[in-house]
Formats: sequence, C-alpha cells, structure tokens
Amino acid sequence: MDMLSYEKKYLNQGYQAIAGVDEVGRGPLAGPVCAAAVILPAGLVIEGINDSKKLTEKKREALYDIIAKEAVAWSVAYVEPEIIDEINIRQATHRAMQMAVDGLNVPADFLLVDGNDHIPFTVDSEYIIKGDANSQSIAAASIMAKVSRDRYMVEMDAVYPQYGFAKHKGYGTQLHMEGIRSAGLCPLHRRSFITAKVLGKHE
Repeated sequence: MDMLSYEKKYLNQGYQAIAGVDEVGRGPLAGPVCAAAVILPAGLVIEGINDSKKLTEKKREALYDIIAKEAVAWSVAYVEPEIIDEINIRQATHRAMQMAVDGLNVPADFLLVDGNDHIPFTVDSEYIIKGDANSQSIAAASIMAKVSRDRYMVEMDAVYPQYGFAKHKGYGTQLHMEGIRSAGLCPLHRRSFITAKVLGKHE
C-alpha cells in the first residue's frame, strides 16, 4: 500500500502544502484531547511510519524526532478537561483539530483528516477512514499528537501521583479507577466521563 497516494493525488491537482490532521485522547477519563497537524515535504518517505497505536512507545518517540526535524510545519493543540465537560468530547476534538491547523506556521492549502466527522474547516479537505494507516501525513499527525499527549500526562503524574497517570495516560484502567476511588477527582478528570461505576458506587 502506498502511504503517499492521497498526498500525490492532491499534489497533482496543484496543492502545495498538504497537512495531515489527527487526534488522540477521545476516550480517557482524565487529561486533554490532543490534535496535531503536519505538513511533510512532497515525496519524503519516512520509514516505519504508521498509526501511532500500532507502534511501540520507543518507535513513536524516534519517529516524533524525525517528523519534527523533517516537517515543513507541524503543530499540536490541546483542549482541556473542563472544556470537554462544557462542550462534549466531539466538539472538543473538532476544536483541537482546528487549533492545530491554525497553529501551523506555514498555512496548509489542503487537509487530509482522519475519520469521517466533517469539521467545517475553511481549507479544502478530504476525510479518510483509518487515515492513519493509509496516509503518511495523517500517520505523522497521529504520532505527534500521541507522543505530545503522553509526555504531558507523564508530567502530570508528578503533580497528581495518586492516580498513576504515567502508566495509563488517563485511560480507565483498574489502577486509575482505584486511584479515583481512594483519592477522589483532580482537576485533570473529565467529570462528564466519571460514572457511578467508575466511582465504585451502585445505583
């Protein structure tokens, strides 16, 4: 499979700054949702690039450094838990993606976006289901978002050590739920995601 087929398609149509856009962190009980936008040089092939979830942490970290060095432009944006609670996770994800695109220091003239959610970007775009496995630009954005969010959650582990954020990055593991039950909630928690089941209470 050619991970550059979508990029080639739009380069051939005259677009010059094609950005891949993806997000991570829709599902966790704590922490921000994070999106990234990445414009790679036309024709560049980065060996080993793939959907960030399919890569080891060590491989993601190595690819992060390569992408950061080689990209024409890249940007990462976060939407915090209190905003997720206020506007819901879908709208928060849209906002993070828009912020990531807006944060590029070289404006994109076309977007390749993971998924099929149809955010009203002002730039021409195509949505690609499983885009992070089919487009190198989207895969690069997936890696930048995942590594950035994971690093942030490791930093937050030092601030809120009672939850084990460095291990699970805010996802609803047994360790995390036990931490919530013993210590209660912290400012990183998405209150709208915390159910009676998570808290260990019965209806």
